[in-house]
Parts: sequence; C-alpha cells; structure tokens
Amino acid sequence: MPISAASLVRRVSAVNPLLLDGALALALVVGTWLWEMYDPGKGRPPDTLSLSLTVLVNAPVALRRRAPVAVLVVSTGAALVYHMLGYHLGLNSMGPLVTLYTVAAHRSWAFTLAGAALIVTEWTQASVRQPDVALWSALGQSLLVVAYTVGAGTSTRLLAERTRQLAVLADQLHREQDAAARRAVTHERVRIARELHDVVAHHMSVISVQAGLGRYVALSDPATAHATLGVIADTSHEALAEMRRLLSILRIEADDEDEGLYSTAPGLQSLEPLAERIRAAGLPLTVIVEGEFRPLPPGLDMCAYRIVQESLTNVLKHAGRARVEIRVTYGPATLALRVTNDGAAATGSSRSRGHGLIGMTERVRLYQGKINAGPLPLGGFEVLAIFPLSPSDDQPQEASS
Repeated sequence: MPISAASLVRRVSAVNPLLLDGALALALVVGTWLWEMYDPGKGRPPDTLSLSLTVLVNAPVALRRRAPVAVLVVSTGAALVYHMLGYHLGLNSMGPLVTLYTVAAHRSWAFTLAGAALIVTEWTQASVRQPDVALWSALGQSLLVVAYTVGAGTSTRLLAERTRQLAVLADQLHREQDAAARRAVTHERVRIARELHDVVAHHMSVISVQAGLGRYVALSDPATAHATLGVIADTSHEALAEMRRLLSILRIEADDEDEGLYSTAPGLQSLEPLAERIRAAGLPLTVIVEGEFRPLPPGLDMCAYRIVQESLTNVLKHAGRARVEIRVTYGPATLALRVTNDGAAATGSSRSRGHGLIGMTERVRLYQGKINAGPLPLGGFEVLAIFPLSPSDDQPQEASS
C-alpha cells in the first residue's frame, strides 16, 4: 500500500527528535569516513586523527536542538583543524551547515550572524587551499552557501513564531467565543426570568383579586361568585398557555405540536383581552389608541405589551380601586405607551421594593427606549415608555450605560 507524502511527514514528525538527529549524525560520520577512504588523492591520506576529527565534526549534530550554539562552535572548530591539517578539502562541511541552520531556526540574530561568520571563515580557508581557486571566488561561494542556510533557518523560525501566534490567537478567539456564549446564555436566562415574572405576577394578581371577591360574595351573590370563577378559570388557562410557550423555548428539540407556540407571543393587538381581565377584576379601565397603527417587530411588540401588563399588575397590587387609562400613541418615529391611574401615590415605592419596574426599565433599554415611572402631581401614578421606531428596530441592541 503506497504511503502518501503527508502521511510520511506525520510519521517522521512523531519520532523523537533526538533519534532523528542521532541518525543524521551517524549517517554523516559513516558517509564521510567511506568517502575519505574510497576517494583518496584529495589531501593527506586518512588516518586515526582524520577519523577522530570527522567524528568531532559530525557526531555533535545529534545534540543540535539542545545546544545549537555549542555544537556549532565544536563542529566548525574541528572542521577548521581538519582542513588546516591538509585532509580532504571537500569533506566535513555539511555538519557545520546543518548546525548553522538550527541556530538560525532557534536562536537570535546575534548568534546566527556570529555562527555565519565562523563558517564563512572556515569554508573560505578550505576552498583557497584547492588549486586554481581565487580568494574572491572562495569567499563568494562561502557567502552564498551560508546565506542560503541562514535564510532557510530564519524562514523556519519565522514560520514557527507565526504558528505560535496563530495558536495564541485561536485560543483567545476560543475563549472569547466561550465568553460570548456564556453571555448569550445569561441574557437568555434573564429574558426568560423576566417573562416568567410578568406572566406569573400579572395572572396571579388577577386570580387573587377575583378569588377575594368570589369569597366575599359567595353566599350573598352567587351569580357574581360564579362570574369570578369564570374569570379565574380563563386567567389560569391563559397563564398556563404562556408558561407552556416559555417552557417550550427551553427545550432542545421542540415537538411538532409545540411549533405553533413560538408565534403566539402577545403584542399590542392583545391589549383588549388584557383590559377585559382588569375590568373583570373590578378596575375601570380605558384604552385609547392615537395615531395611525403600524405593525411592529415581534420583539418590540411583545416588549410593549409586557410594559402595559406589568403596569396593570402594579395597579392591582398597590393602587386599590383606581381608575386606569392606557394610551398608545403611534408617532412618525416613536411609539409612546402611557399607563396612568388615580390610586394611592404610594405605588411609587414599588420602584424600590420590587422587580417589576426594574424589569420594565431593562426591557425598554433593550430597544433603545426611555421610561419614566413615578407619582403624578395630583395623585396617582404614571408609567411612560417611549420607543424609537426605525428599520433597525427589527433587532434589539443593548443600550449604552
């Protein structure tokens, strides 16, 4: 079965570098020995000293990754002695070059330039010993070979640095994506918690008022008691439906029967059923719509509905038997919601005690709107929310602090 080049590179890369360098050093020693013995006549005959110097030039290559500068000095010095003694002038040159490549790939420019100067000196003095080789030719050849070796090593070092930088950037990007995912989860949890608060608080307030009325008139006015039970049943049914819609969003995989729940989020067109529940709870309520109706983005539409719903919930909790007015104004570039009541001014304290007005403020900020909630000069309480209307309203954005 043929082995591809990529597979071969992966297998070689998996081998211990010390073993690879040891094999390279052994190949250089044996190859130089054989070449020197079978190619005589290029210098002094080989002897024990020449073989020893050959080992000293090439064997340290096995440690080139661990101590490249020291190996370069030892290898080049041994090669210089080898050639100055008149042995084969064409041998023992590859070991220093391999080590210079390693210095250029793993050490600073200062070590690289010093090693390059050392090898240029050794190569030049060895070349000029050959017949008919001029000094300028030997120097030029040495500079060319050394420049190529330094260039190859430097390219390897720059590529390794680039790879490390990319790894750092990839890790940073991964952390940022994780942080963004955690923020998204937190925002979604806050949104769902706000939805649950609005649904539970409003519907339970209506049920509480109706239950109190029903208990009060259970014996004296059976017809009214029966009507209150109907309101409680309808309100609890609607609360369960909204809870089911919210819980379906939390499911990883929605069933086919749940797919329609995502499109049933309430909006301003559902104000009349909301107003009927409040009227059934015993509060006089008026709904006024001003301006030309315009369709709203789903998120903004539900946000506006929740603002009105939470305002009415606060009226049920704090204002007693108050008269309520809901005014929806569609302007050229704004949507204004005003919910007022003439109940006790103490409703303003709910701003500091509960989460209702805090939740409304966060909802309005999400759609770049403004909200003001507080007591009226002549008594009562007002909630005024204004949203900008533009093509960018389709997607909510976090407001700046």
